Amino acid sequence: MTDASLRPDLDQENGQPQMSLSTKGARNLAKTTKTPPQMQGITPRWLLQMLPWVQIKGGAYRVNRRLTYDVGNGRVSFTNTGAEVRVIPQALCELPLLRGFEDISVLNALADRFVQQEFAPGEVIVQEGQPADQVLLIAYGKVNKLKAGKYEAEALRDILADGDCFGGEAIVLSQDTWDVSLKAITRCIVLSLPVQAFRELINQSQALHTQVDRFRVLLSKPQDKHNQAEIVLSAGHSQETELPRTFVDYDLNPREYELSVAQTILQVNTRVADLYNEPMNQTEQQLRLTIEALRERQEYEMLNNPDFGLLHNADLKQRIFTRTGPPTPDDFDELLSRRRKSKFFLAHPRAIAAFGRECNRLGVYSPSIEVNGKIVPAWRNYPIFPCNKIPITKEGTSSILVLRVGEENQGVIGLHKTGIPDEYQPSLSVRFLGINEKAVISYLVSAYYSAAVVIPDALGILEGVEIGR
Repeated sequence: MTDASLRPDLDQENGQPQMSLSTKGARNLAKTTKTPPQMQGITPRWLLQMLPWVQIKGGAYRVNRRLTYDVGNGRVSFTNTGAEVRVIPQALCELPLLRGFEDISVLNALADRFVQQEFAPGEVIVQEGQPADQVLLIAYGKVNKLKAGKYEAEALRDILADGDCFGGEAIVLSQDTWDVSLKAITRCIVLSLPVQAFRELINQSQALHTQVDRFRVLLSKPQDKHNQAEIVLSAGHSQETELPRTFVDYDLNPREYELSVAQTILQVNTRVADLYNEPMNQTEQQLRLTIEALRERQEYEMLNNPDFGLLHNADLKQRIFTRTGPPTPDDFDELLSRRRKSKFFLAHPRAIAAFGRECNRLGVYSPSIEVNGKIVPAWRNYPIFPCNKIPITKEGTSSILVLRVGEENQGVIGLHKTGIPDEYQPSLSVRFLGINEKAVISYLVSAYYSAAVVIPDALGILEGVEIGR
């Protein structure tokens, strides 16, 4: 035979005589150097690192606050058929004037009276000093709220966007003229309700008339700039004077945060656990990666859970929009100016890259700082931590958070409970469930957690951040 494959003394690859033991044969006697099992998707989890964690008892944490009159603006929702946009009647209850109103027939009648208007970028929607004769809902687009400044140039007061309302006070307070101007930044779709049409409906509906009267009473109650029940004080008097009498009123229905849970059942075959535990413990490695996945899910829930997630629990007054689209240094300064003792920013990595591009475009240097031995970007000496759990919308926008943290600072805190049975890590337990008839060991792995915002200005969000421009 001449076939080289049948001659053991020839190298199987090139047909030459084999001079030494092959590596394939040698590996049967060698102990390889190997890594522990690796997995993608493990992130620094900066939110879990930087939040102060508060030990709670009874599974719930109650946030007691001063009595606050709920007169802040909500955001309404819309539906469209082709180019025709209509406000969802039930969503009108998000407006301060109609909060708690339940007459569906009246809400439908109100929704039918809104008139659709469209404005091009730069076009004025309402002009300061003109008659205040309508209520406006921003269905689509972004609007600057401007007011004449001391030195003639208009000053930017606020930015309105999808779902915001303007002019509701004109109905209740009989405001004669607009005190600000509205100018479209982008193409805008606005639904307007003439004040006269609303007053006609008030005359037809006793329920709506009662609702408006109730709102007038709410506005007339003494309150501070945060809409809290006022604490009456006297200061600056030099002679004997009768001092005011006051008390601090509390919210009778304080918010309670219950601990949430992320769980799974880890299964390990007894044959694997008995025979293949060297040099690495198979059960330990399985558990390590399972816990990594649980902690990643914990951070995701603490941001995105509709009940306690930070993205859903920020106060509407603490949500602002970018001035132009991409995140700029001016936007970051606006976020910082709305709270004291800010601790850090939290943003998607692509949003951080967009901020870096804007700094480069403006010629602004944004230094980095060291936190826990790692170098991270910063602005005004506040670290900007990356977090890929912050979602990116299909339109290519995201959100950037800024947090004040700590219970003593009335900030954002993490909630957990340590000392639970079979605790493996703080507030995480691993319980043995037994071995089934197929010789499979089961472990229940549970992580308990939540997050709480002690007072509203502890958390701010920059919304509508464009990351692709």
